[in-house]
Amino acid sequence: MTPQSVLFVLRHSPYGSDMAKSAIDAALAFAAFEQPLNLLFLGDGVLQLMPGQDGKVIGRKTIYKQLLSLPMYDVERIYVDRLAAQRHRIDLAAFPASVERVSEGEAHALMCDHRHVLGF
Repeated sequence: MTPQSVLFVLRHSPYGSDMAKSAIDAALAFAAFEQPLNLLFLGDGVLQLMPGQDGKVIGRKTIYKQLLSLPMYDVERIYVDRLAAQRHRIDLAAFPASVERVSEGEAHALMCDHRHVLGF
């Protein structure tokens, strides 16, 4: 962890509200200014990582497409709630960026280890 590091905690499903899209927009804007950041997907937030999404069906942009651009923005690390990913049967191997599965305790430790934590 660098002293200026920021952890974005994403807890919302991709299309239930605007929270998921707002979180990704904020993270990408932050990363565009070359600020070090990490992402942590918790609970229903892991649904954002599910391939095959099509937001057009409900008149929204597809969040998964935005997530595919994370490697271009040099997002340092992507952490995923291990149990939530298993519960929702999300194939993290299909995601184009490297993800690290974490337990509840490890997620808590991540939050404690970052200077700033932004929850969405």
